[in-house]
Amino acid sequence: MYAVIESGGRQYRVEKGSVIEVDRLEAKEGEKVSLRPVMLRDKDVVVDPAALSKAKVEAKVTGHLRGEKIRVFKYKAKKGYSRRAGHRAELTRLEVVSVGATGGGAAASKPAATKKAAPAKKPAAKKTTTAAKKPAAKKPATKKPAAAAKKPAAKKPAAKKPAAKKSTTAAKSKSSTTKKEQ
Repeated sequence: MYAVIESGGRQYRVEKGSVIEVDRLEAKEGEKVSLRPVMLRDKDVVVDPAALSKAKVEAKVTGHLRGEKIRVFKYKAKKGYSRRAGHRAELTRLEVVSVGATGGGAAASKPAATKKAAPAKKPAAKKTTTAAKKPAAKKPATKKPAAAAKKPAAKKPAAKKPAAKKSTTAAKSKSSTTKKEQ
């Protein structure tokens, strides 16, 4: 029998007696911690959330430690840019004490039986829900009389451009020609 548990956003495959290192937990050394199973395997595979709520995975905290140092180095050629950093993860070491369903083997086999029976019930339920969800007969839309129709908006006249001003040189030349004619 084994289980897949979730801790700190990661999943781990555990059996009774296995030792795993997970992200730091707020439990003291020697305390028992219950872990959330995502999958349980005995004779059948159980992934049903209702059945997994009855399953139990317990582990004992054997110690807190720090992980291996990870070195990070960033570098860009010909730019004079380099950065160096390091990181060590805070971890908790767990020893799995028990894996199993609280109801025994019967609880693990019941979800499989309910899965087989459930598909036969679902189509009947769908038929009743679809009949209940049918919309009522729609009434024809009433049309408004043609007199109430809106008139199209009147178009605005285009803005008139101001007349081009006569240049002063042209005015002088005209005045000089008029003087010559006199």
